[in-house]
Amino acid sequence: MTAQILDGKAVAEQVRKQVAEAVAARVAAGKPRPGLATVLVGDNPASQVYVSSKQKACAEVGIESFGHKLPATATQEEVESLVRSLNEDPRVNGILVQLPLPSHLIEEDVLKAISIEKDVDGFHPMNIGRLAQKGRDPLFIPCTPAGVMYLLEQTLPKLEGLNAVVLGRSNIVGMPVALLLVRANATVTICHSRTKDLPSVVRQADVLVAAVGKAEMVRGDWVKPGAVVVDVGINRVDDPSKPRGYRLVGDVAYDEVAQVASWITPVPGGVGPMTIAMLLQNTLRAAELADGKM
Repeated sequence: MTAQILDGKAVAEQVRKQVAEAVAARVAAGKPRPGLATVLVGDNPASQVYVSSKQKACAEVGIESFGHKLPATATQEEVESLVRSLNEDPRVNGILVQLPLPSHLIEEDVLKAISIEKDVDGFHPMNIGRLAQKGRDPLFIPCTPAGVMYLLEQTLPKLEGLNAVVLGRSNIVGMPVALLLVRANATVTICHSRTKDLPSVVRQADVLVAAVGKAEMVRGDWVKPGAVVVDVGINRVDDPSKPRGYRLVGDVAYDEVAQVASWITPVPGGVGPMTIAMLLQNTLRAAELADGKM
């Protein structure tokens, strides 16, 4: 068996096209363009790249972006004050505070300062709380977990009744994607560093979401034949043959697992493009929510 490719790049392009068409229709109807504000604190090179790519994506679909950069020495009050001012700005429908923040800042307090109606990253404690409760819906779903679910829903007729294993329990990916799988009526197991006999637990998965941040950790003999594998990880490994001296790999040993799984996401080109596509979709949704209050 050779797995089929879950092409996140192609699926994300479809989503971006839909967003661009909806934005154009808004403008034609005399409504304001959606606006996304990004807040970058410090000089983390990876964060700078992520913010730049999000701003570029906004421009491509007609969403306005407002970039705000603070020094790594910014105080808690300075960051929260900026967020509060963006809450009050009618041009801004979504606020994205790029994580991680410098270690002296209290991340949860910064995220709580974002208006829940502008929380397009989906990390406000109230949005996460609603995600965890039956009968309640968050205004926004975190972008990477939303992208994972979109890919799965494009691939599988239904998730109901399937065994899903989530490898990793971060606030950004692991926990929210587990909650979304529960909502889809899958039977969910969350694995982590203290899970006993990890390979045998992973091997029970009809659907595996790997989000642990360890290069090529999941081997071919860990995976149930025919499983659907979504690899959220993106890790650098040394490779002198490459111009930059490294290559990017996921949390899954792709060549091995592709011989066992039915579907697999590549790295890069799998979940990454979906994250930005979902951010654009959430920003459009925030603008539509704002329409109802005008």
